[in-house]
Amino acid sequence: MAKEGVNGEKTSQLWKEEGNAAFKESDWVGAIQCYTKAIQLTKEEGQEKSVYLKNRAAAYLKLGENENALSDCTAALDLVPNDPKSLFRRCQALEALDRLEEAYRDARQVHTVDPGNKAIQPVLARLHNVVQERLKLMSQTSNKVAKMFEIAFDMTADREKREQALNNMVVLARENAGSEVMFKAGVISKIASLLKLEKNEEIFLGGVRIIGELCKESLDRTKSILQELGVPWFLDILNCQKEQQVNAAQYCLQTILNTLSGMTNKQDSKPDPELCEQNKNEIDTLLTCLVFSVTSRTLSGLGRDAIIELLMRNVHYSTLNWAQRLVEIRGLQRLMEVASELKEYKYESAMEITDSTRSLVSVCLARIYENMYYDRARQDFISNIDDYVKGKLITPELESKVRVVVALTSLLLGPLDVGNNIVARDGMMEMILVMAGTDDILQQKVACECIIAASSKKDKVKSIIGQGVNILKKLYQSKDDGIRVRALVGLCKLGSSGGTDASIRPFADGATTKLAEACRRFLISPSKDADMRRWAAEGLSYLTLDADVKEKLIADKAAIQALIELAKTGNQAAVYGVVTTFVNLCNAYEKQEAIPEMVELAKFAKHHIPEDHELDDPDFISKRLIILAKEGITTALVALSKTESHNSKELIARIFNAICSQQELRGLVVQQGGAKALLPMALEGTEKGIRQAAQALARIGITMNPEVAFPGQRNVEVIRPLISLLHPECTALENFEALLALCNLAGLNETTRLRIIKEHGVPKIEGYMFEEHEMLRRAATQVITNLILSPEVVKMYEGKNDKTKYLVLLSADEDTETAMAAAGALAQLTAVSKKCCKKVFEVESWIESIQSLLGNPDTGLQYRGVYIVNNLMQSCKEVAEKLISTDIMEILMALSLLEDGDEKVKKYALEALKSAEQWKLIKKPGENTDEENEDDLE
Repeated sequence: MAKEGVNGEKTSQLWKEEGNAAFKESDWVGAIQCYTKAIQLTKEEGQEKSVYLKNRAAAYLKLGENENALSDCTAALDLVPNDPKSLFRRCQALEALDRLEEAYRDARQVHTVDPGNKAIQPVLARLHNVVQERLKLMSQTSNKVAKMFEIAFDMTADREKREQALNNMVVLARENAGSEVMFKAGVISKIASLLKLEKNEEIFLGGVRIIGELCKESLDRTKSILQELGVPWFLDILNCQKEQQVNAAQYCLQTILNTLSGMTNKQDSKPDPELCEQNKNEIDTLLTCLVFSVTSRTLSGLGRDAIIELLMRNVHYSTLNWAQRLVEIRGLQRLMEVASELKEYKYESAMEITDSTRSLVSVCLARIYENMYYDRARQDFISNIDDYVKGKLITPELESKVRVVVALTSLLLGPLDVGNNIVARDGMMEMILVMAGTDDILQQKVACECIIAASSKKDKVKSIIGQGVNILKKLYQSKDDGIRVRALVGLCKLGSSGGTDASIRPFADGATTKLAEACRRFLISPSKDADMRRWAAEGLSYLTLDADVKEKLIADKAAIQALIELAKTGNQAAVYGVVTTFVNLCNAYEKQEAIPEMVELAKFAKHHIPEDHELDDPDFISKRLIILAKEGITTALVALSKTESHNSKELIARIFNAICSQQELRGLVVQQGGAKALLPMALEGTEKGIRQAAQALARIGITMNPEVAFPGQRNVEVIRPLISLLHPECTALENFEALLALCNLAGLNETTRLRIIKEHGVPKIEGYMFEEHEMLRRAATQVITNLILSPEVVKMYEGKNDKTKYLVLLSADEDTETAMAAAGALAQLTAVSKKCCKKVFEVESWIESIQSLLGNPDTGLQYRGVYIVNNLMQSCKEVAEKLISTDIMEILMALSLLEDGDEKVKKYALEALKSAEQWKLIKKPGENTDEENEDDLE
């Protein structure tokens, strides 16, 4: 540790020294923390601060945090211009960021100010070649672009040639060189003119996609494009009935926001506060345009959904502050207006909506409310909703009341607390029940939906059972199928209020089975439309908490297939019902662990104790999982995973995890795209959803070759979710499965090992090597064995720590598999590091550990032991002398002479003895040693 200053506090210089020490020990994070302290303590802008900044940059480079390294080097050069080290490190950061022309500029400057710098010479030569190649490529690209322009923008040219030219331009726009050439050649104005007249869908889409690519990660280009085209231009493109065109325009708008705020398309990307402040006006204009367009009467349903999705995806970023701004600019009222829209109301000012629109609004409102972090903000949210409700109810028209109830249903499916707050108002529930009791089909329909949504909390269910069951039974007799299916779902929901507790049955015995049969008829009937089937699925989502219903449904192939087909449509409104039904069939819902002592206490206090049904035993659950997997549930889940609802994603992750608990089904999950769908869910969503998805990925990674399960970039992307399971709040099973999957990945290649290091996985993994739980200790040691293949991890073990010493102790562990892994790690370490060879002797009981390996009846352990001894013997004379001074030489000689011994053990025993001979520590048998013996005695 560094010494203290005059007042008992460390000085900046002492923090720097401590940072240097941490750096030498490969503790990059610790080094950064120390250098940061030194920078904070240095008030003067000069040489001293420059040193701390460039040192921190070196640590950032080691962690691959190149943007931070670049920033520190630039700051250091502002203080001390032309400093060779700062220039060199900035050059490294720029090269890593693929800003090669700038890296070349810095390399040349280093050579100018420090001509004798040998380290820069190979870098300079390499960058010179690359930059020259790029200039050549740029020249070729300019020619290509000119030819493409000539064909693509000629309305009289051959259609196929124009399509090909536009597609080639899209590919070229993804490369920085190509996008720059096209942009400078005026491609934006050409595309804008083209799209006014273009009728060919492929060419039109190509033009939109080129603009999206040009906006990516280039602030200058993005601002120019916004200035030339304006946000309304993109909204016009969005306003159509073609899904591909809507997606392309939505991608453009998201890319513009990403570039303005410093985000990327990656799941874990976050806005940069400085960029957000710098581009505040443009970001606010974008939000305002989106909010005011969402209620446009001329906007297509698909376009409206795309705008709501854009709001939903970005509203949780506190740096953007969109949640608060939406409240301020009365965006909530506009969203409630959309939520109140009904397809049944056809009038001049009606908005076009899709089957998914109201579900998307529910999720969006929930996401906004989640980001109201303090009481005043939440109160503002509720006040805005109140204003909307009061504004509608103040007029006597029936339409206003119907709209309020429809909007209230969306609230109850989104921010439930707000919805319940409104329902609890005097006369609100009474108004809904009166509407349900009328003869008007539309009123009955919307009232039914609201009663279903309001039956989510147990206190509400009791009051609704008292008032609403008879009304729902009456509505179930309706001649209108739409009313019947909604009344049926209401009855299903009220009938399932006992949950999985087999002892609670609100309705008479057999009632739930009859309700399930009624839902099934709606679900499989070919004459019923998708909306009917969606409601039937929702009814089953409540009834399948009953184990009898589960067993009856799983045996019904037609019903299972109907559910899977409904899921494949990707209808957002169907997500909840279908997914919850599958969750119930898999028993993947969250269960509170019953602590035996608490159960006994509850019995003594005469409290009710929930009972599990015998049909929910593990063997029944396993059978249901296998049936669902073989019927194609994975493809359904992949389709449903595109939902924006984090709660729905959690349910989907739960099903995936349950399916992956069956080893024989994991290959099927990967084959049908399950692993690809799980990755985003393991990075973003609810805390429980992320854990469920991560565990499912871990289970896949245990039994399958990682190259097959996670091909290409995915074998790197899966590492962060797996490491997130190495947390004290996760279960021992989650820890164990994550370690096994990481072990397989660590053995894959150096890229995956470096990502584990970058994600700070090594210390977390090592923590489990100290666990009392044998399986966790073993798994963690096996991961470290594979990680030691990385030179970066070897450096960690060479540092001033007890890592190597602990491996020596673990190699004598009672558990053979743990000892095998530790000895394997030690064998690899001692083969490549003389420092680690010396560290072996820092353990007091080192000789016992080595002897236990050499004398072990397990050939694998014995082989590792003799391999380690051979490495130690070859490392240096000092180490060899320590071995010679023990009885290990006799053991080696015995092993080399064993007639029935393992050939590999014999080979390395002999090699170790030969090394001792080469160090002149022992002589060959028969050699005259009298003179030497006399010297020894002297």
